[in-house]
Amino acid sequence: MIEQGSPAIEAAAMTEKPSLSMSIPSPSAVERNLPQEVMQVLGLARRVQTRCGQGHIVWHCWGQEGARHDRAPLVLLHGGSGSWTHWLRNIPALIESGRSVLVPDLPGFGDSDLPPGGKDADAMPEPLERGLCELIGDRACDGVGFSFGGMVAGLWARVFAARFSRLVLVAPPGLGRPALQRIRPKAWRHLASSEQRLLAHTHNLREIMLYHEASTCALACQLQQINAERDRLPSRRLSRTDVLRAALVQVSCPVDVLYGQHDRYYLGQTADIETILRTCPGFGRMQAIAGAGHWVQFEQPQAFNYALLGLLNAGAVDPGHAGKYQSCRSIGT
Repeated sequence: MIEQGSPAIEAAAMTEKPSLSMSIPSPSAVERNLPQEVMQVLGLARRVQTRCGQGHIVWHCWGQEGARHDRAPLVLLHGGSGSWTHWLRNIPALIESGRSVLVPDLPGFGDSDLPPGGKDADAMPEPLERGLCELIGDRACDGVGFSFGGMVAGLWARVFAARFSRLVLVAPPGLGRPALQRIRPKAWRHLASSEQRLLAHTHNLREIMLYHEASTCALACQLQQINAERDRLPSRRLSRTDVLRAALVQVSCPVDVLYGQHDRYYLGQTADIETILRTCPGFGRMQAIAGAGHWVQFEQPQAFNYALLGLLNAGAVDPGHAGKYQSCRSIGT
């Protein structure tokens, strides 16, 4: 996943009430042919779509009926060249914790149509805010954004300040600190056969996304191919800038960061990244998950889920889990 520019956001806060334009679409052809592990999670979801220019954003929603009233709805934003399946191994635990979970395919990815106002992260907040207004009105949410989705979350929170009560950013770019190591993905769009493209996607998983060779399993490779080949915004550039840092300076809600200990985008510069984040008024903690690369929530889901829930639930730690948790994560410095 390589997030790659467009002009600054020009969006006004909206006050419209939930709209009757929300509709329930049929599953896409892709969703009818997904692996069993994906279908099990998908089978628990409500699939809806909201307006996005002349098209729609597709959302998958879980846990509304069993959600605790004292827990804010949780919005998960996937990474570049991704879809809701970036959160496949996290959604069940988040539902079990008493959260309602809302996960869009970001405009231009997955089953969602292109954003109307651009081709990068700054084109996302307005259609996402409109969509969330259609779904839940103006209720404040907790937001979690992975990689490109972390940039989107920060830009969204800057423009629509009342939307989020807390942000957790997972390995976000856009902090003005490009990777120190050279990362060499393989091009695949020119390849004619699905088999050739799958080989390139598998290489890119190892090069960019995952740390352990064993993590590059058949499921991960299939999801990478399905998601990457539905990415219609291949010329993104904002991740190479400090656009997220500039946005977070204007965000007052609590902001924490999780990342994989072996994430090649963060290796050798976690202290510098934390120094940048400490200029942001809401910044709290930066925490590493051991044994994981960039796609940390897929590679180490148990440790990630526990760390995320600890942050979302005001850092409360269950003594019965503390030992296990300490043994499977490390804290960034």
